[in-house]
Amino acid sequence: MSSFWADRRVLVTGGSGFLGRVVVAKLRDRGAEVAVPRSAAYDLTDPAAVEALFATTSPSLVVHLAARVGGIGFNMAEPAPLYLTNLLMGTYVIEAARRHEVDKTVLVGTVCSYPKITPVPFREEHLWEGYPEETNAPYGIAKKALLVHAQVNRAQYGQRSAFLIPTNLYGPGDKFHPSVSHVIPALVKKCVEAVARGDDKVDVWGTGRASREYLYVDDAAEAIVLAGELVDDPAPINLGTDREVTIRETVETVARLTGFTGELRWDPSKPDGQPRRRVDAHRAEERLGWRATTPLEEGLRRTIEWYLAHRDEAEARPAR
Repeated sequence: MSSFWADRRVLVTGGSGFLGRVVVAKLRDRGAEVAVPRSAAYDLTDPAAVEALFATTSPSLVVHLAARVGGIGFNMAEPAPLYLTNLLMGTYVIEAARRHEVDKTVLVGTVCSYPKITPVPFREEHLWEGYPEETNAPYGIAKKALLVHAQVNRAQYGQRSAFLIPTNLYGPGDKFHPSVSHVIPALVKKCVEAVARGDDKVDVWGTGRASREYLYVDDAAEAIVLAGELVDDPAPINLGTDREVTIRETVETVARLTGFTGELRWDPSKPDGQPRRRVDAHRAEERLGWRATTPLEEGLRRTIEWYLAHRDEAEARPAR
């Protein structure tokens, strides 16, 4: 293991969240001194609070993971704060890192930034070839704006950064509250509750024909840590598994693993979201020496086991 992280001061925004906790654990295992700010103490949409955070922690490297996120329902209900909160947090963190001469800033974007109709597999050069799927656009565009910010700061000021684009994340520690849950935790919760009640059917949004590419949280965290060590320019880097899975197959697998044997009742009046998703992750392999290693079914088993053992934590209403 590289000694790069030994005694390095790292600020991880969103370090107490789903992805952040895994990244923080990996950094500490490698010897880093990690600061994890809480939103109650530092509102990252307030530039004065961000300035105070950097002055207090004096980081040599920043990993920006703090985000306001949700599934299709949340995206449709809260598009304005979804856009503004993510844009402001990233903007102020990037600028504070520049002013404080932080050695490097690792930024995490979203597959939602890709155009609604994108050739599969998605390649990084496709990012600007169209408008994102409508329910994802506010979040996706806010994140893509941070990519532009990182690139112009690199060109003008020499600011070092990395920009990663993971596919749909899942795993232990995910958010299962219905206001913010994504497809896998939402399905797991529905199926587990149906089994407990003895229901003979579960309602599912959409047609089931859309596809997704799921990335286990530990695999994503490993790529983020490697980027902090190995990358210093914000050319976007996709993170994925090279496996495209339909929503129908996803639902059927979750139902089988949770023991639900009833009817899956599809509601085509509800949106499918982006029609297809699968990314080309060759750049990650070339630049990071990284490949995802967790098979989907194994990752789903671990996710379901964690959820069953941590129901109160998993279903807690997120802080606003």
